Amino acid sequence: MHDPAVEALPPERLREHQWRRFTAMARELLASNPFLAAKWRAAGVRAVEDLAGWDDFRRLPFTRKSEFVADQAAHPPFGTNLTYPLERYVRVHQTSGTTGAPIRWLDTQAAWDWWARCWAMVLAAADVTPADRVYFPFSFGLFVGFWGGFEGARALGALAIPGGGQDSPTRLAMMEALGATVLVCTPSYALHLLEVAQERGVDLRKSTVHATIHAGEPGAGIPAVRARLETGWGARAFDHAGMTEMGAYAYECSAQAGLHVNEAEFVAEVIDPATGVPAREGELVLTNLGRWCSPAVRYRTGDRVRLSEAPCACGRAFVRLEGGILGRLDDMLIVRGVNVFPAAIEGIVRRFAAVDEFQIEVSRDGELDEVCVLLEAGDEAVVRAVREALRAGLGIRLEARAVPPRSLPRFELKARRVVRR
Repeated sequence: MHDPAVEALPPERLREHQWRRFTAMARELLASNPFLAAKWRAAGVRAVEDLAGWDDFRRLPFTRKSEFVADQAAHPPFGTNLTYPLERYVRVHQTSGTTGAPIRWLDTQAAWDWWARCWAMVLAAADVTPADRVYFPFSFGLFVGFWGGFEGARALGALAIPGGGQDSPTRLAMMEALGATVLVCTPSYALHLLEVAQERGVDLRKSTVHATIHAGEPGAGIPAVRARLETGWGARAFDHAGMTEMGAYAYECSAQAGLHVNEAEFVAEVIDPATGVPAREGELVLTNLGRWCSPAVRYRTGDRVRLSEAPCACGRAFVRLEGGILGRLDDMLIVRGVNVFPAAIEGIVRRFAAVDEFQIEVSRDGELDEVCVLLEAGDEAVVRAVREALRAGLGIRLEARAVPPRSLPRFELKARRVVRR
């Protein structure tokens, strides 16, 4: 554990720790954050004394991404979710835009240090130590992506190696030359690097990499994707979850039994997305406790998760998300009356080693989605096998057809495999 003093706290003491952090933050926000102060006062919370316990916390309104988008449109360029004067802020980042209009996010130095601490916990849980050399094949643009991971590696004392401004063959050569021991990127890009290495006759199982850490997509939490990553790299693959507007909030331990929510720094809730009532499986709602400068309180993430409070073999007391992030609620397809998530399709397709890449093509027939899975698989027998596996796994027939090798896009950041026609 990176910080046993908090990671192994008994539940009651953990709730006390969270409440102290939250009420201290709430006092500051009510005094000087225009965005949240207005929302809370409209809900009857005018002073921190109005928050007597967790029942009062659950009276606070949910926050949605659309509110941040509207706020920044009305008050460009950064909106009003700012607790301090602009001159105190030292970092600006922007969401990827994969789920709507991108939003900008500012951080003070204290908040950026907090990002680094959260990421250090992610890395330590994957057995990264100061002896490691951590490689980040990331463009380092406005998208926050793995900026926080880079800072987390440095805070942990590991050697952080930037891989921006390079193509894939150059990155592989740089990893070999510098003796990289850990790779941090999206699962899609790690799979792409495997393709590039194979084309050049390079066996990455013989490299110095002992761990790969992934975020940006549900992939690393899907057993078939994890198996392909671990087989190809000869290294353990670890999942992680984070968001620009929230921070690095969950990580996988050596037991790999789901994502631990870092409850020392975040409050996690799971709700029925239709009713808002607590649920074991549903939409993840998060509150960050250490990012006072531009916080997100009771933020509806849009991620579908399944909550587990059962003890983990690693000894951490934090709640876990079984299977990691199961999918995006706004990605759900309704095919002939059946709910189908792209992550479920990927979990089936990735079982077939003969399929290098795939894409989910969606068209509309009246009120219903029609889906065709495009496969980079030259053998028609493989296509038939995938088609049958989709029928057996999803309980519905989906069309599948082969496309030429290397005809589908590869992604360095978040993959966009669902294409609407």
